[in-house]
Amino acid sequence: MARTTYEDLLDAGVHFGHLTRKWDPKMSQYIFMERNGIHIIDLNKTLTKVEEAAAAIKQIVKSGRKVLFVATKKQAKDIVADYAKSVNMPFITERWLGGMLTNFATVRKSIKKMSNIDKLTKDGTYSNLSKKERLMIQRERIKLETLLGGIADLNRLPAALFLIDVKKEHIAVSEALKLNIPTFAMVDTNSDPSNIDFPIPANDDATKSISLITSIIIQAIVEGLDERKREKEDEAEKEAAVAKAKADAPEAAVDRSAAHDGGKRNRKVAVEADAAVIDTAPSAEKSEE
Repeated sequence: MARTTYEDLLDAGVHFGHLTRKWDPKMSQYIFMERNGIHIIDLNKTLTKVEEAAAAIKQIVKSGRKVLFVATKKQAKDIVADYAKSVNMPFITERWLGGMLTNFATVRKSIKKMSNIDKLTKDGTYSNLSKKERLMIQRERIKLETLLGGIADLNRLPAALFLIDVKKEHIAVSEALKLNIPTFAMVDTNSDPSNIDFPIPANDDATKSISLITSIIIQAIVEGLDERKREKEDEAEKEAAVAKAKADAPEAAVDRSAAHDGGKRNRKVAVEADAAVIDTAPSAEKSEE
């Protein structure tokens, strides 16, 4: 079943590209026509590409890995942040810090610093500081939260990146390339899709278009998480069944042993009874004589 339709894409304005003078020739394969000086994106290609991207991202999430959402442009940041939070995925919506992927160890130190400030607040140390020190720490905490709050729970490099506007997020794309991290992105007619593993030709300026494409990706992530949960439950049930079988095995062995011993005793009693009959038979014959 398709995750979206041609009509949904049309209603969201996904087909509207940039002015023809701003186009990137590498996007020619995804352009349907030109109208009033604006390129029109081929929605049939968009449908195909978004399905491919959703299927691939579903498998990544199903394996238990994280997808980092990147959208720092004004019209996309709130939409992407809300969607990413809904599925507990990391996101960057303020500013991409150079080296966020290639120098991830340093970024983790900054995140740790943020958690240390939170500990100071909880254990009462914060209240013992001077007013000036508290103000400085508070400002630093707000700054770190703004820049890194979306990746506070990201303990290792993400398995993939989902980007809005690859032209604006070119630093993130180049870092992902260096680390061989697969990229999924909305690519408009003014962008270069050649560096993106799963390009989705679409209008990356309209909020409706951004919301629709992002929601399709989120839907695929939800499917992947649900399948992973079901697989874990099935594994847990199998393990429980195996453990129960092992627990029942000694009892069954004891029952079989008891039955075997009982059988031996019964056979012994029968043999003794037969022997007694044989022993008494001659004496009976003598008494008759």
